[in-house]
Amino acid sequence: MIPADIQLGLPLPEQLQGYRIWDSYFTPAYSHPGPDGSSELFTDIERSLPAIRKGQFEKLCYFPHVGTGTTNDAEYEALARSSPEMILKPLKRWPDLLLGMIQLNPHNVPASLDAINRWLRDGPMLGVYFPGGGPGAMTCTHPNFNPLVVRLAELNGVIMQHTWFKTGGKQGPGESTPAELAELSARYPQQKFVCAHGGGEWERGIRAVRNSPNILVETSGFDATAGFIEMAVRELGAERIMFGSHLPSRSLGTELGKVIGADISERDKKLILGENFRNLLRPILKTTE
Repeated sequence: MIPADIQLGLPLPEQLQGYRIWDSYFTPAYSHPGPDGSSELFTDIERSLPAIRKGQFEKLCYFPHVGTGTTNDAEYEALARSSPEMILKPLKRWPDLLLGMIQLNPHNVPASLDAINRWLRDGPMLGVYFPGGGPGAMTCTHPNFNPLVVRLAELNGVIMQHTWFKTGGKQGPGESTPAELAELSARYPQQKFVCAHGGGEWERGIRAVRNSPNILVETSGFDATAGFIEMAVRELGAERIMFGSHLPSRSLGTELGKVIGADISERDKKLILGENFRNLLRPILKTTE
């Protein structure tokens, strides 16, 4: 009888464990805990657990809103500001599984700086996520990013920027592209940045950040197509690629298969699936121990 995992096209659990998978892009309920501060987010995490276990993931990083104007839900924004303890509930419930990076709204620099101090300097978060749409979006080349990047660099915080190249142009004026992230990264060559989703149109995205050694490319969010990981390894080096699952809105097979099914070495797969993310987090993890 063929083992169930083989039928599903996944490697055996022992092989998956050997990859030591750390997921850099986990989006339960888009990190929105719902009006009571827990229900929607908790439900999404619970329904993701079977896939997480099947994939043998060690850690997953999600991006909570912390009341700086990154959602259209005014009720939740007010709740996050008045009851910040609710933001910690998922981390306390799954302390060995979840990592956190806060979402920030660069339109509001004072509130964002306060949030960086509250959640990175004084709290458990490991970095920030700048969104690609909605009220919190602003093109990452805007001068408002400068003081935020400086403060994050002082705290060894990771910076992940949502990026996308779209065939018909930008979805909104605040949407950032990999080329714009490359422009920002050139101002701060000692700071590491993560280009979320490889820019969507990944061939253009990879080329846009190729000459920016302080940018890593994250793998999630678009349909699996042959050649993506191979091109990224060839153009950037495996050390600059980082796995993200986009669970639960994307499938485990689609996102994990991009890396495991790629024509690259097993060593490169281990780098992409976990080691690179651990290396990126190492400086701030040391300061929070």
